[in-house]
Amino acid sequence: MEEESLRRAMKLIKGEGEEKGDEGRCEVRENAKSDVDLLDAYSRAVITVVEAVGPAVVGVYVGTESPEYKTVQSGSGSGVIIAPDGFILTNDHVVHDAKQLSVTLTNGTTTPATLVGVDPATDLAVIRAESSGLPFATLGESSLLRVGQLIIAIGNPLGFQSTVSTGVVSALGRTLRSRQGRLIENIVQHTAPLNPGNSGGPLVDSRGRIVGINTAIIMMAQGIGFAIPSNTARWVVSQLLTYGRVHRGYLGITAQQRPLSRRLVRFHNLKNDLAVEVLSVIPDSPASKSGIREGDLIVFLNGQEVTSVDHIHRFLGEWPVGKLVKITVIRGQERLEKEAIPAEETTLDLPRQK
Repeated sequence: MEEESLRRAMKLIKGEGEEKGDEGRCEVRENAKSDVDLLDAYSRAVITVVEAVGPAVVGVYVGTESPEYKTVQSGSGSGVIIAPDGFILTNDHVVHDAKQLSVTLTNGTTTPATLVGVDPATDLAVIRAESSGLPFATLGESSLLRVGQLIIAIGNPLGFQSTVSTGVVSALGRTLRSRQGRLIENIVQHTAPLNPGNSGGPLVDSRGRIVGINTAIIMMAQGIGFAIPSNTARWVVSQLLTYGRVHRGYLGITAQQRPLSRRLVRFHNLKNDLAVEVLSVIPDSPASKSGIREGDLIVFLNGQEVTSVDHIHRFLGEWPVGKLVKITVIRGQERLEKEAIPAEETTLDLPRQK
């Protein structure tokens, strides 16, 4: 009897003793395999994306000057190559005050890098590795993101290359206060677990397109990550590559996207059911002087429809500083026309949260 049990155990271990009627077997039954097939498809999708995008993700290493005037490594983060000539997108806070930069590719090669430009207002930066012919990832269309959509975060947390985590988009249009105390608007919130060092790494969709740049985590919370949307990154990168800095007009508001009721849309004969809600107005700013108030809904800038914070950023980036702009807002049920003269945005930060 003992020998028979041993023979049966050996067959099962070798996979030779399968019996369809064996009720004690702990495995997925045929009638439940459809769910397993879905999970397998999910796994294959993630594997495909990681194999495609992974080579474009790099580790970013920062050196600063010590009191003895020696350069020492002071921090690290992640980045993603966006052009084969070595242009890399990362976070401003990753490369802040860097005296020396280097990047490490997935094949282990380390190469020096130089700073191209930074934009603290969006916590984005572009650096350039001293190399060419590099694998690169493509910036996608973040405006197409939907809550619940699958996303994948790739980075180099704590020096571990090509670390992957998955999740879903949990919210859109968030605001996040930066390390300098400034509000960053139009943030993508997601559930892909992140760790220190993920900052600057890409958030990608199931097609392997960059839809965000991971920028921060809340250390005391679980399952909450944030990313700068790719549409914002695309505009910032074009400015940094062209001018070395971001030229943008300054109205002096913080804002978020806001859906409009059908009644309001019909009453004011609007084509879109989205507007930009003013969350706060900085005293003595162009917006404050024009009479714009907290709670106003911006629907037009110089006759151009406004449906997102990105629209305002793009408009102010192209509009000449000091030139009057007409701003159409809805306050309650009333439609008002305001006029403001955008100022040149400086490094002014909003007050820190306490």
